[in-house]
Amino acid sequence: MKQFISIITFTVLLTAMCFHWGVINSSGSEKGEEQFLANIRQLTIQGKSAGEGYFSQDGKYLIFQSERDPENPFYQIYIMSLETGDTHRVSPGIGKTTCSFFRNNSEEVLFASTHLDPDAKENKKQNLNSAPLEKNAVLRGIMTQVTTFFSTKRDGTTLKRLTDAPGYDAEGAYSPDGNKIVFCSLRDAYPVEKLSSEDQKRMETSPSYFGEIYIMNADGSEQKRLTNWPGYDGGPFFSHDGKRIIWRHFNENGMLADVYTMLLDGSDVRRLTDFKSMSWAPYFHPSGDYVIFHSNKFGFTNCELFIVDALGEKEPVRVTFHDKFDGLPVFAPDGKRLAWTSGRTANGDSQLFLADWDHEAALKALQLANVRSASQPAQTFSNPESLPQKVFNSPPYKDQIPEKTGHQFSPKITATDLRAEVQYLASDELEGRLTGTKGTQLAANYIADYFKGIGLKAIDSNKGYFQEFPFIAGTKIIPEQNHFQITKEGTKKETIQFVVNKDFAPLSFTVNGEVEGEVVFAGYGLSVPGNEGNRYDSYEKLDVKDKIVVVLHHVPEKVDMKRHLELTRYAGLRYKTMIAREHGAKALLVVTGPKTPSGGELFPLFSDKESASSGIIAASVSGKIAEALFAGSGKNLETIQAGLDVEDPQTEAGFDLPNVKIRISTAVEQVKEKDRNVLGLLPPCDENENAEYIIIGAHYDHIGRGGIDSLARKGEEGMIHNGADDNASGVSTVLELAAALAAERETNPQLFKRGIIFALWSGEELGCLGSSYFIEHPTIPLKNVIAYVNFDMVGRLSENNLIVEGIGSSNTWARLIEKCNVTAGFNVKLHRDPYLPTDATAFYSKEVPIIHFFTGVHEDYNRPTDDPGTLNYDGMVRIAEFARAIVIDLIRHAERPDYVKVAQSGESRKEKVSRRTYWGTVPDFASENSEGVKISTVKLEGPADKAGMKDGDIIVEIAGKKITNIYDYNYMMDAAGVGKPVEVVVLRDGKREILTIIPVARK
Repeated sequence: MKQFISIITFTVLLTAMCFHWGVINSSGSEKGEEQFLANIRQLTIQGKSAGEGYFSQDGKYLIFQSERDPENPFYQIYIMSLETGDTHRVSPGIGKTTCSFFRNNSEEVLFASTHLDPDAKENKKQNLNSAPLEKNAVLRGIMTQVTTFFSTKRDGTTLKRLTDAPGYDAEGAYSPDGNKIVFCSLRDAYPVEKLSSEDQKRMETSPSYFGEIYIMNADGSEQKRLTNWPGYDGGPFFSHDGKRIIWRHFNENGMLADVYTMLLDGSDVRRLTDFKSMSWAPYFHPSGDYVIFHSNKFGFTNCELFIVDALGEKEPVRVTFHDKFDGLPVFAPDGKRLAWTSGRTANGDSQLFLADWDHEAALKALQLANVRSASQPAQTFSNPESLPQKVFNSPPYKDQIPEKTGHQFSPKITATDLRAEVQYLASDELEGRLTGTKGTQLAANYIADYFKGIGLKAIDSNKGYFQEFPFIAGTKIIPEQNHFQITKEGTKKETIQFVVNKDFAPLSFTVNGEVEGEVVFAGYGLSVPGNEGNRYDSYEKLDVKDKIVVVLHHVPEKVDMKRHLELTRYAGLRYKTMIAREHGAKALLVVTGPKTPSGGELFPLFSDKESASSGIIAASVSGKIAEALFAGSGKNLETIQAGLDVEDPQTEAGFDLPNVKIRISTAVEQVKEKDRNVLGLLPPCDENENAEYIIIGAHYDHIGRGGIDSLARKGEEGMIHNGADDNASGVSTVLELAAALAAERETNPQLFKRGIIFALWSGEELGCLGSSYFIEHPTIPLKNVIAYVNFDMVGRLSENNLIVEGIGSSNTWARLIEKCNVTAGFNVKLHRDPYLPTDATAFYSKEVPIIHFFTGVHEDYNRPTDDPGTLNYDGMVRIAEFARAIVIDLIRHAERPDYVKVAQSGESRKEKVSRRTYWGTVPDFASENSEGVKISTVKLEGPADKAGMKDGDIIVEIAGKKITNIYDYNYMMDAAGVGKPVEVVVLRDGKREILTIIPVARK
C-alpha cells in the first residue's frame, strides 16, 4: 500500500487539483500509450480488486495483494506463476496484509500485516457484516493499527516476525542482493502523548504525515532512520544496482508529492520531479536510465503513469492515457514487461495489468523531452537533522479425418487445420448453411465424419452422431383461401374486392378463418400502463367488441425521446394484436401511415419462430385499403396521424368508421421441417450413470442467401452469405478442440475425470432451436452437465481483445480465466450477463454455468463478404488453446463449478445488431470505454456517414440520453424511430462533436 495519504489530503485534492495540464513530446502532440506499451492485458480477475504486483528475480512469478477471499474483507498476499497461472496465498489469512516483495537469491518473501493485532479476528468479522469502508478510511485505519513486517517462504511456511516497533511498519522492499530492507515507518510518532497538541491532532486526521524511510538488515536487525523531513515519506525501493533508494516525499500540508533518490545512508538526496501534483510509487527501470511513477497531474481521480530520466534533468513523459486509475508500476527484471495496477476494468475495480514495454521508445522520448524548468536539474538536498536518528535492534522473528478439402489434418490445434475447415464450411457449395437446407445437411455430414475420424463415440448407438429436431421453417400463405372485401353501406351499396399480397397480407401469427364486422380505428393500437401523465390507451372510450380494428404501425414519431422510449416497448405486432383481442376485437388490421417512411406499403410476411397463433385474424393492409375505409368518414388519415404523432389532445385518437364493413378470410400454413444437431462424446475414464460432463458447443447454421436478417448492401442482395466468422469460426474451433482433447485422452486417460460432449447446433439463427431442443430432450441427464462452453464468431481477433461473456453464471469462471489467461495473454473483456443471443442461454436457463467466447461484430457481419479470407486463424489458434486450458482444468478437478442465479437486466445482449432502424454503424464490441460506444465502422452513404460520423468516433449521447454501453446504444437506436432527425454527440480525438442523424428503416 504505497499510495497511503491522509483523509484530509483526499478531500482537499478533490476540489483543488481539477486543472488541465499536459505533458507533451517534442512534436507538441501526445502519441498515446501505444508508444511504449503493447499487448496490454488484464492479469488478475478474481475478487474485488488486486494490486501492487512485484516480479520474482527470474521474472516467472508475481507477488501481489488481492481481496479475493469471500470470507475475508481485507487484502491478503498471493503469488502467481506467470508460466502456469496457478495462484496461492502466502499470508496468514487474517488481518490486513500489504506491501509484499520477493527476496532475491532466496525462497523468502516479505509483507506487512496486522494479523497479530488482538482485534484482527473481530475486525474481520465486523467488516464482513458491514458496508465497505471508503478507501481513505481503510488506509487511515491500517496506519493506526499495529502493522508489522514478516518474512515467509513462498509456500507460506516458516513465518518470521522482523519488526516490533509501535504503529505502522510497511511499504518495504529488499535490496537486489537480498541483504537489506528499506521501508516506511510511523514509529517515531509513538507514544502519541509525547507529541505536541498540534501533532496529536494531526495524528488523528493524517497519520501518514509521520511516515519516514528506514533501512534494516534482511533479518530485521540494525533498523536505521534515513529521512527527517516534515511530511509523508514512503514507497521506497532500491535501484537495480543497489546503490540508491528511490521514494516519494509529500510536502508538509500533504498537497504535493515528488520523487527523490538518496544513497543508502540517507545522503546525496536528489529531487527527480517538480511536477506540482502527487507523484508516487517510483520504480527504476533495470537499465538504471529512467524511473517510472504515477501522478494525478490530470486531476484527482485520473492517475497516469509517467517516466523521467534517472537524474531528473528532463520533464516527465506521459506513458498511459486512460481516464481510470493507472498506478504502482513495476518493471520485470529484464525490463521488457511492465505490471501495474489499473481501474481500466469493466466494472472500474482495480486489478493488475501486464504489457510489453518498449525500452528504446522510452529512451527516445526522454531524449526529446523538455529540460525541467521549475527547478535546476539534479537538485540535491541534505536531510534535515532536526530529529536524531534512532537505531532499533529488534531480534529477528488426429487420425483419419474427412478430406473434403484435400487437407490432411493434425491432432494438434493449427491455423492450417482451422483454415481448411472454414474453407469447406463457408464455401459456396454449402449455400450459406440455412437451417433445414442442403447446406446444413452437408455441414452436418462433414462434422459427423470428422467426429468419427478422431474417434469420438456416437451419442446414440441407433442414431449415430445426429439428434434430429423439428422446427418451423417459415409461414406460407395459401392464396386461394385469403380474401378481403369492403362493403360500403348507404344509398348505394358497393362491394370492393382486394388482392392478397398486393393490397393485404396475413401476418404470420394470424388465426386461420373468416370474420365479418364493422370497423373501428384505434390510432396506434397501444396500451401503455402508467400514471395520468405517461399512460397511453388507444382503446379508451372505444367499443371494439366483435368489430374489426384498424391501427397504425409503430408509435407516434414526433414525441420527445423519453416518450418515444416509453411507447416503443409496447409497439410489437403480437402485443398490439393481443391488446385488440383482449378488448374483444374479431381482427386487427395494421397500416403503415402515410406520414411514415414506406407509408401505405405492406410489410413482408415474416416468421417470428413462434408456433402459437394470436387467437384472432391479423393482417397488414395497404394505403389503398385505408383510403377506402376512411373515404366516407369525413376524416383524413394523414391529418389524424400528424396529430397523433405529437399527441395533440385535440386529435381524435379513435373512432368508428361508419358505413363500412369488412369481410376477411386468412389462411397461412406453417412450414415444418427437420434438421440435426451433431453430437460427439469423449467419455470420462470412469463411465457410469453419475458421470459428469462438460459440453463444448457452437452453431453451424447461417442465413443462406440473407433474407430478413441480412445486412447486405446494394448489389449484394440474394448472394450467398457464407458465414465464415458466423459461425464457421466457432465450428472449426470446436473441431480442433475435439481433435486435440481426443488425442490427449489417448495419452492421459486418467486426466479425464469428466467426459466431454462436443455439440454442433443448427437453428441458432432462427432462435437457438437446436440447443433448445437438446435441453428439453437431453441425451444425458442435465444434472450431470457441470458447464457449457460456447463459441460464436471467434474469427476476428483484433488488437488482442477477446470478449468472454456469461462469467456471472459461476464464481469459478473468474479463477479459471485469470489462471489460463496468464499464458494465453489476451486482453480479455469480461461480461457477467449470462443472458446472451446465442446457444449458451438455453443451458443457463437449466442451471448450467455457461461461458461464451466472442471476438465482436464487424463490417462483414451478416453480409456475403463474411468469407474465409477475412479470418484471423492465428488468433483462433490462441483462442482454442486458451479454451483448451480451461476445459482441462474443468475435467481434472473434483470441484464442480457453482451455479449463480443472475437477475436478467435490461442490458442483456438480445441481438447482435439492432433490427428496426438503420444508421449504418458497426460498434466495436471489444472496446472498453468509460463512457460511450466506439464505432468501428461507419458504412459508406449510410445515415451516420451522411451526418459526418467517422470510424473511431465514440457515441456518448443520443437524443440527450447518455450512452454508457452497447445496450444503451442498441436500445436508443431502435427507439429513435425512422425519418426523424436525432442529435448524436460523439467524442473524436477527445473533443465533443454534435451530429444530426436521420435514421432510415432497415430493409
